[in-house]
Amino acid sequence: MADNTAITPENTSTPQEEHTADAEGQVAAATTPEAGQEQAAPGQTASTEDAPTQSAPVPAEPQPATAEAPAPAATPAAPKPKAVPSPAALAHKAPHIKAAPAAPTYSQEEIDKAEAFGRVDEQGNVFVREGDQERQVGQFPNADAKEALDLYARRYLDLKEKLNLFASRLRSPKIKAHEIDESITSLKEETSQPEAVGDLAALRTQLEQLAEKGQTRKAELAQARKDAMAKAIKERTAIVEKAEELAASLGDSTNWRSTADKFRSLFEQWQHHQRTTIRMDKADADALWKRFSSARTTFNQARRKWAQQRDAQRSETKRIKEEIIAEADQIKDSTDWGPTSHQFNELMDRWKQAGRAGRQDDDALWARFRQAADVFFNARQADRDKTSVNERENLTKKEALVAKAEALLPVKDSKAAKQARQELAKIQEEWDAIGFVPRDDVRRIEGRMDAVDRQIKAVEDAAWNQSDPEADARVSSFEQQLAAQLQDLDQRIAAEQDPAKKQELEAEKATKEQWMNAVR
Repeated sequence: MADNTAITPENTSTPQEEHTADAEGQVAAATTPEAGQEQAAPGQTASTEDAPTQSAPVPAEPQPATAEAPAPAATPAAPKPKAVPSPAALAHKAPHIKAAPAAPTYSQEEIDKAEAFGRVDEQGNVFVREGDQERQVGQFPNADAKEALDLYARRYLDLKEKLNLFASRLRSPKIKAHEIDESITSLKEETSQPEAVGDLAALRTQLEQLAEKGQTRKAELAQARKDAMAKAIKERTAIVEKAEELAASLGDSTNWRSTADKFRSLFEQWQHHQRTTIRMDKADADALWKRFSSARTTFNQARRKWAQQRDAQRSETKRIKEEIIAEADQIKDSTDWGPTSHQFNELMDRWKQAGRAGRQDDDALWARFRQAADVFFNARQADRDKTSVNERENLTKKEALVAKAEALLPVKDSKAAKQARQELAKIQEEWDAIGFVPRDDVRRIEGRMDAVDRQIKAVEDAAWNQSDPEADARVSSFEQQLAAQLQDLDQRIAAEQDPAKKQELEAEKATKEQWMNAVR
């Protein structure tokens, strides 16, 4: 998991993170260069990064003699110069070596000014004047004084060029405090008793001024580092606080995948910040990492607990749905359509209430449940289709019978009513034997048959009333009632919009008209 990736320790950065290569060069101040050695140009440093593996040969110069080793009769060739790295360059461990910079060139005026501080005696001894005293700096026999002074004046100018390079280096934004100290220490050693001819007092004064500027520059660097450190701590603290806010916001409604992505993003920001900003103090870095790691641990533990609860809930949901499937398998072949349909509806409600068992399991479980339900509902639909066909056939038969019954009307007297009653009874037997018709047609078809029965019965009742001695007294009143009822039916039929109800009213009117005819 990406959010569990171990971070690179704060204080094990590579040298490239600790030191930035500076193309302007380091101050070469480890030892005094040998005669004829090439010097770094202004703005360059004589470090291992700039020094060649083997310097190119330079024109031979007369080798000055010393007290221990007299000068030979012939002037030997100058030795090959050696590249002497500065302490800063040694600390840098440059990964590659560049070509050596060109040796600086000095004007004749600069050389003459330097030579004014020296002299050469008859034995070839070279002296430099320092205040009111002289100091021997070397011996150059078998050469004229100008040639000897020229060599030692160039050594002086080389030292002065080192100071100038150091002054330029102090203005670089990439210089380190330890480079300043190392360079000043090295330059002090080189300017203490140099074997050179020139204004050594001015050289030492310049070095003292540079040392003061170096201290000022170190203070600036320290303040800049302090500011950069405070900025880095603030930026990394902001990352930590975001992680702690996420950890504090965890709850039942947490989107764990989204929150994991946010922690992963914060971790990447942490790593990028560690690579690209100043190296923080170990105590501050460790404290911030401890807070960040603690927030991630809180999230990981909460997510792990949620995952365990989710898995347990899914297992329980799976068990419940397995039971529902088992019940569905038991009733899927039932032909008791009504109760079984109700049972399947109850199983579906329980299925919805059970919750989720995970996408993969849910899909497989639902397919099994749907298969059992389809067996039952497909069978029920097939039965309904078959029943529908039979009921439509029954409706056709009953419509033929009701038409046959309506053909018995009108009935004019009791004898005709008796014959119609006998025929209607036969028709009714056939009617009952046919069976059911579509539900929507039951009321209509049975209403027509009932209307025939009522009209025949009305004639039968009228004939019976005529044979009753007491009926004469009631005929007049009954006739008036029928007239009133017929009038009311005419009004209701005219106002009715529903065809089915209107047909029922018309059938009722026909019955009462039969009664009226019988009474008259």
